[in-house]
Amino acid sequence: MWAPGFEKMSRGSSSNSINSVFYAETYHPIQAGSIDGTDVLPHDNAVYRALLCSNASLYDPFGDPKVIGDPYCTLFVARLSHLTTEDTLRKAMSEYGRVKNLRLVRHIVTGASRGYGFVEFETEKEMCRAYKDAHHTFIDDSEIIVDYNRQHLMPGWIPRRLGGGLGGKKESGQLRFGGRERPFRAPLRQIPLDELKRLGIPPPPEGRYMSRFQIPSPPRRKRSSSETGDSDEHEKRGASSHRHEKSSSPDRSCGGGRSTYNEDRHQKQHKQGRHSYRHEKKPSSSRERSHDRDERTYRHHRDMHRHDRWTPGDD
Repeated sequence: MWAPGFEKMSRGSSSNSINSVFYAETYHPIQAGSIDGTDVLPHDNAVYRALLCSNASLYDPFGDPKVIGDPYCTLFVARLSHLTTEDTLRKAMSEYGRVKNLRLVRHIVTGASRGYGFVEFETEKEMCRAYKDAHHTFIDDSEIIVDYNRQHLMPGWIPRRLGGGLGGKKESGQLRFGGRERPFRAPLRQIPLDELKRLGIPPPPEGRYMSRFQIPSPPRRKRSSSETGDSDEHEKRGASSHRHEKSSSPDRSCGGGRSTYNEDRHQKQHKQGRHSYRHEKKPSSSRERSHDRDERTYRHHRDMHRHDRWTPGDD
């Protein structure tokens, strides 16, 4: 029996499912060939080839001597025009930050551009800016796509030439999902969790899907344990000094482990002590001053009398 609210609910849930996507954090050839990331069997020969390379460890992502630079500061640029040169690409990427290094991949025999390249920026912040703003922009009338350096930063990565990669065109019949251009869609069928676990394929993040209009974040550099320890020690030292400053006077500064406030106070007391000592030595009344003057006169006459008195040894 047909119900008016059922069709409306189905359309709403279908719309939400289409807009709900997720992205691959690790690369698995079988999962990359699945539109919702739940396939357990390869669907074309290229996936078989990529799976063989993955299982036999035939691909070394760090084996290319031409690949240099910091992967966290490197941006992958694809769908470039074959007329685009290194200077044109550098000028276009300089709008997002300082370009440190650039490599436009060319054919080993003809030297023609293969339509993609790698751009290394001075800082990771500048790379993230280009990653966000340069996607689907135009260079030489060609709409480009950008992504982070998956070759070095994505575990299990297999390149396109070995049957892997991401994206692709429908005409080729070898679409790859899970990337920025073609994310996984939220599954509409039951997820075979046991089979995915057996194959080592990460399951879809149920309840934590993203919108297809959201920009996925690239991997960020992880701090080492030593850097983390230094940072924690610095924070503890800062907190200790903050407590020390709160317990002292408002006019204080740290220097040599003793505040200048205590030093100024000690010097002030010392000066007051010297001033009070001098003040005590001075006569405080006219009677005392007269007594001191008479005493000095008596001592003077006594000394003169001793000098004028005759002694037997004088003759």
